[in-house]
Amino acid sequence: MTAAPLLWPEITVLERGWLSANNYLFQASGPDSAAALVDTGYCLHAEQTVALVQDSLGALPLARILNTHLHSDHCGGNAALQAAYPDVQTWIPPGEAAAVRVWDEERLSYRPTGQDCPRFRVEGLLQAGTEVMLGSRPWQVHAAPGHDPHSVILFEPERRLLISADALWEHGFGVVFPEIEGIHAFAEVGATLDIIEALQPAVVLPGHGALFTDVAAALTEARRKLTGFVADPRKHARYAAKVLLKYKLLEWQQIAAADALRWMLATPYFRTLHTRYFAADTPTAWAQSLVHELERSGAAAVQGGVLHNR
Repeated sequence: MTAAPLLWPEITVLERGWLSANNYLFQASGPDSAAALVDTGYCLHAEQTVALVQDSLGALPLARILNTHLHSDHCGGNAALQAAYPDVQTWIPPGEAAAVRVWDEERLSYRPTGQDCPRFRVEGLLQAGTEVMLGSRPWQVHAAPGHDPHSVILFEPERRLLISADALWEHGFGVVFPEIEGIHAFAEVGATLDIIEALQPAVVLPGHGALFTDVAAALTEARRKLTGFVADPRKHARYAAKVLLKYKLLEWQQIAAADALRWMLATPYFRTLHTRYFAADTPTAWAQSLVHELERSGAAAVQGGVLHNR
């Protein structure tokens, strides 16, 4: 985790790792200013998230939490922040408010991914086509389906700043989760990239990784990757499986290799990916191949029967 300096008078950038999405904290000067935080990281880092926000705000209250989407790495700190700031209002994209209110972990993806997210409440919706005040400036809300069907991105047109969530990183974009479930969404990824290009952002504040300004290069790389996934959906399926495993390994740091295999075989998205794309291999052989590929890439290591994060 690194805390970037105040790049603009109202924005504090809290650049996290890959387990927790970046957090963007907005403050405006004046007695009527209301602090807002965009995305809150993974639950494992919730205590750290609260500490970072409190250190930045001091005695000022946090008025709003905004989630670009409800994957566990973007909203896992919501509950802890709601406990620390009881009056905070939490706004999410439309489409999953009902699932949040009844806490349906299947629809919210936490059970299928084998990830955790403490239950939180919701008060408002980030409707596409509207604006939200962050600091003293209005930010446009744009629908950004693909990685997640309900995701939004936020754009400030005067300075041309884009909070892109997982729709665009400097070197790609997030796993296209609907594709795991057999729902065609590659076209939506492409359409969202077109929206970003049309907005012509000068600076992108991504869901993961450092801020970047060479948006044209990032879009070119993202489209190249998308073209490869469209041509060979199995390539995306294998990429998705390795990302899910690596993400959990970031949480575990180390685990008995046999326990990691058992976790994969018991986790719904791994079973779905195996059945849909890799049924020619036994489930165990396929799961073992994912571990071997992480080893070959340097992202993991097995030593003495223990799987280590690298």
